[in-house]
Amino acid sequence: MITEEVKISTEFIKLDQFLKFCGLAETGGHAKEIILEGAVSVNGQLCVQRGKKLVPGDVVTVDEYRIVVK
Repeated sequence: MITEEVKISTEFIKLDQFLKFCGLAETGGHAKEIILEGAVSVNGQLCVQRGKKLVPGDVVTVDEYRIVVK
């Protein structure tokens, strides 16, 4: 598993925006597809909410990538 930390400069970021920001999705539509396919977990739980608010400390997992929000 590849683990990275991605720093955000705001209080929170929505899941679909985060996937684009960290490079796991090319577009907003691509992010939506990834999320709705059930390929995304937040803090170990499957997440299908595009607008899920992520805050520092959250861990997003997509396939072999584990991204920690900082």
